[in-house]
Amino acid sequence: MKLYLKLHIILRQWRSLKYLALLLGALLAVTIPSSISPPAIAQQPFEEIRGVWMTNNDTSTLIDRAKMQAAVSKLARLHFNTIYPVVWNSGYAQYDSNVARQTGIQTFVRKGLQGQDPLADLAATAHRQGLLVVPWFEFGFMTPPTSELALQHPNWLTQKRDGSKTSIDVAGEVVWLNPFHPEVQQFITALVREVVTKYDVDGIQFDDHMSLPREFGYDKYTLALYKQETKRSPAHPGDAAWMQWRADKITAFMTQLNQTVKQSKPKAIFAVAPNYYDFAYKFHLQDWLTWVRKGIVDELIVQVYRPELQSFLQQLARPEIQEVRQKIPTGIGILTGLRNDPVPMQRIQAQVRATRDRGLGVAFFFYQSLWDYAPEPSEQRQSYFQALFRSPAFRFASARTAVEEPILQP
Repeated sequence: MKLYLKLHIILRQWRSLKYLALLLGALLAVTIPSSISPPAIAQQPFEEIRGVWMTNNDTSTLIDRAKMQAAVSKLARLHFNTIYPVVWNSGYAQYDSNVARQTGIQTFVRKGLQGQDPLADLAATAHRQGLLVVPWFEFGFMTPPTSELALQHPNWLTQKRDGSKTSIDVAGEVVWLNPFHPEVQQFITALVREVVTKYDVDGIQFDDHMSLPREFGYDKYTLALYKQETKRSPAHPGDAAWMQWRADKITAFMTQLNQTVKQSKPKAIFAVAPNYYDFAYKFHLQDWLTWVRKGIVDELIVQVYRPELQSFLQQLARPEIQEVRQKIPTGIGILTGLRNDPVPMQRIQAQVRATRDRGLGVAFFFYQSLWDYAPEPSEQRQSYFQALFRSPAFRFASARTAVEEPILQP
């Protein structure tokens, strides 16, 4: 393990792909016995993503320094390379946010149990172990109707054609911030800018909720804007022109958001983790394929939470994934379990192998379910992940303001 991490130090100093290929090849030839072969995978045009989301379910790990350090060390030992910690959920900032307080809402997590800033502590610890940290802006425009954000800023909410404002999501009953309203855009932009400038992180990630269900958008502000720009009133939610107009507006905002991030930290990873494209666009107005084609997405992870392998494989074969993987680092989001729905390791192994065989990276939802909410014992689950990722897959930390040397482990 020391040799791998020593190589990582050199790689962070030498940016030449020529040296990367030569050094990595030489190291593997020396350190891997001839009787042991790494798993055969399809050629990947970019660095392989091996990530895990840290959600609200992982708060006890994130706020306790000893638990967090043990978690990061475990991930490094098992050859993960990216952590996606939640920083925005349920209308609340999950870090010490001045922007949130100025908007009149509380922050869910301000300090850790030892008085530390959990996100800053996680970033520093992960970087020493050679992992990237890309904060995850989870709920996007979605928020519970009882959140301080929704209650204090009702004019920021959009509505359906019948005037109702709520919908049912996996998170339960929710309302939606109006992505076309300038005050909403300013608020989201300020939060994102705060995260990438306040913390030594490697980027920012948005998921499938950086969107709007097509039933919404019938608030007074949006209706007036649509009529002003098109000279028409919107038809039913699935009308092609009405859908395209709203999707284009979200695309324009994401373009502005990308510019804000890049101005603050030019090498930051602007990442997106959506649903498969047909669903994302047709039902949530999230035209992420256009985002990639416009060059505003640096990394894509498509959520494919399918229990059946055949259905899972069909998603991997979709043409948009084949297109995108040639342009940017691309991965597949794999479900490793929920509190009341553990996922057997056999399914995880099959999905990971199928994904890597097709030259795609992986990200797991979520950390604690990797080995805690599971039908198999924790140690056994860890050994399975170790077998899946036999050797490291390093990613360059080009967005960091300062890079510390990793802790060398025996």
